[in-house]
Amino acid sequence: MIVFPAIDLKDGRCVRLKQGDMASATVFNEDPAAQARAFEHNGFEWLHLVDLNGAFAGHSVNTPAIRAILSAIKIPLQLGGGIRDRAAIDAWLDAGVARVILGTAAVNDPELVRSAAKAHPSRIAVGIDARAGKVAVKGWAEESDLSALDLAKRFEDAGVAAIIFTDIGRDGMMGGVNVASTAALAKAISIPVIASGGVNTVRDIEALRTANAGIAGVVVGRALYDGRVEAKAALIAAGK
Repeated sequence: MIVFPAIDLKDGRCVRLKQGDMASATVFNEDPAAQARAFEHNGFEWLHLVDLNGAFAGHSVNTPAIRAILSAIKIPLQLGGGIRDRAAIDAWLDAGVARVILGTAAVNDPELVRSAAKAHPSRIAVGIDARAGKVAVKGWAEESDLSALDLAKRFEDAGVAAIIFTDIGRDGMMGGVNVASTAALAKAISIPVIASGGVNTVRDIEALRTANAGIAGVVVGRALYDGRVEAKAALIAAGK
């Protein structure tokens, strides 16, 4: 199982939110590129990067910080937040992003996901962010009528690389990951599922790995920043 350390960008800085609330941002590093280098140095094989401002604006906002991170590291990164058209997808993939995450676009324009996945095999992921079982969009500011499973099933035959499933209610709250919901989703679809939101200790990572659901990875944010989870322990818990 892959551990994806998370960098959330707000106003050019590395922050963490609670339940997606921009007003609750805690700044952990003024230099996102330095944070990315630290994660690479600690042995992580991937980086999870989100442009929070972009998620609300509907287009990339923290472009300088993202480009600085791309220049600073050699490990692949997946990028989400405000990427909602083909031009933006192509531009970021051309810039060196290994995988683009489509969230709001997956709800509002599923054909965009399909066409992008066909053009860029293994480089398009779908971000499914759920609150009380319903998919949220536009930086989690709005809720749709879709369930996480309904949305995931839309892309069963589309060739997307992964579903990144976030339980919004647990994101940044350090209350533990929603293993049951993540495992249920992973068992119901053939697309690899990456868990996100709520990791508090290495036990959460171990629980995901041993859930017998084929969960492909886990995104870890605040727990890494405040020291509740150490990099080495996270990688061991993931089976590395």
